Amino acid sequence: MTDEEGPSREQRLGPVVRRRHQVMPGTADQRLLDTRGPSDWVHQDPWRVLRIQSEFVEGFGALAELGPAVSVFGSARTPVGSPEYEIGRRIGRGLAEAGFAVITGGGPGAMEAANRGASESGGVSVGLGIELPFEQGLNEFVDIGVNFRYFFVRKTMFVKYAQGFLVLPGGLGTLDELFEALTLVQTRKVTRFPIVLFGTDYWRGMVDWLQHTVIAQGKASAKDGELFHLTDDVDEAISLVTKP
Repeated sequence: MTDEEGPSREQRLGPVVRRRHQVMPGTADQRLLDTRGPSDWVHQDPWRVLRIQSEFVEGFGALAELGPAVSVFGSARTPVGSPEYEIGRRIGRGLAEAGFAVITGGGPGAMEAANRGASESGGVSVGLGIELPFEQGLNEFVDIGVNFRYFFVRKTMFVKYAQGFLVLPGGLGTLDELFEALTLVQTRKVTRFPIVLFGTDYWRGMVDWLQHTVIAQGKASAKDGELFHLTDDVDEAISLVTKP
């Protein structure tokens, strides 16, 4: 009997067989194309999971063939032409000349400076942007740009495709990225991963607090104080973060 003959008809839906009263009207394509139901499902967790998955796929696809790279962090508020901006530019240039791509958050300030230095030296300049209410978009010196909805996906890309972090003076976002990296190294979620803080005057207060309060009170081990390097020398910073 065919699937058009009475109550005993049979319906095949891919690997699924439906018979009698379990037969469904129409086809999957028809239901997909004809249905215009509520749209609130795009804000629910199952759909968010697919969005998260797609961000990982896009990020991996864009950066998989990047080659050696260093992630550079710093304040979006660093003024163009300021001494800090020019240091970021020199760092980007030096990393590019050493054969490393430069990865930043893709924004203005210190991020733009590092991207600019890399781009001006013929290196690969990468920007990993994030969706924010006050987002200014990727700076003009980014050669490869990926925008993310989710911070944790973006952070994965910063670590996965870089061999180290070089951290310029910055605010809460920079601190977030710094301590994320320190935690990953401390817990051995990543193996050898140099972290260089540039600017002794800026970082000294935090370093002293870690040494004389956090470590001194046993909240971290003495070895944790060796997870990063502090310097004011551009050449030393580049050497530390790129050494094999």
